[in-house]
Amino acid sequence: MEWIANYAMYPEVLIKLSLALFLSLIIGVEREIKKKPIGLKTSAVISTFSCLLTIVSIEAAYLVPARDDINVTMDPLRLAAQIVSGIGFLGAGAILRRDNDNITGLTTAAMIWGAASIGIAVGAGFYIEAAFAVLCVLFVIEVIAPALGKFGPKRIRSKEAACIVFITDKRKINDLIEHLNSVNMKVENMRIRQMIKNPVMYEVDFRLQALPKKSTSDLFIELTELPYIESVEIEIFP
Repeated sequence: MEWIANYAMYPEVLIKLSLALFLSLIIGVEREIKKKPIGLKTSAVISTFSCLLTIVSIEAAYLVPARDDINVTMDPLRLAAQIVSGIGFLGAGAILRRDNDNITGLTTAAMIWGAASIGIAVGAGFYIEAAFAVLCVLFVIEVIAPALGKFGPKRIRSKEAACIVFITDKRKINDLIEHLNSVNMKVENMRIRQMIKNPVMYEVDFRLQALPKKSTSDLFIELTELPYIESVEIEIFP
């Protein structure tokens, strides 16, 4: 078991891999708590193997034998640089387009890229920088973002809702908009479609800005109680 003896001579490699794994677990746990699709296991795999590839890239550059007749130069971080490009495929898979204007998964995709960055930083020997970056990101996600959601400007505190309502009388569409504006809800990006039915029905698809105290059920009840609305479908995004 000669390779075990050789590895025992380089405890720094094991320390780097362990630290990359530990820091990735911090990010992974945060994603798991919020029930995101890419969590603990994915973050650990990305960060640990990114760290390993960085170590291999650096060490391989110095293993090239020097010769007087051939000048061979290698970039110590050339292999590590490809990690950033390759990780984009995973990040793209985490981003979902739910409708015409609503995209989710951007934070999770950024976390994937961040997990790879942690592995690269630790593999290159930037331990303190990697740990500080993790703490800064978690501070923004867990402290600053919730604080702005409660005490920030009205635009930040507002929830976004995707609404689809069906109305039989097209003249009542303006009444619906006026009602929503009167209760401090702003209508955005409205789309109206005439349905071929008997009787004729109009599908009104719009996005709505509502204050966080307005729950999905409250908004649903409020809209269904309007006499000119036949059907309501609502999805509120945090």
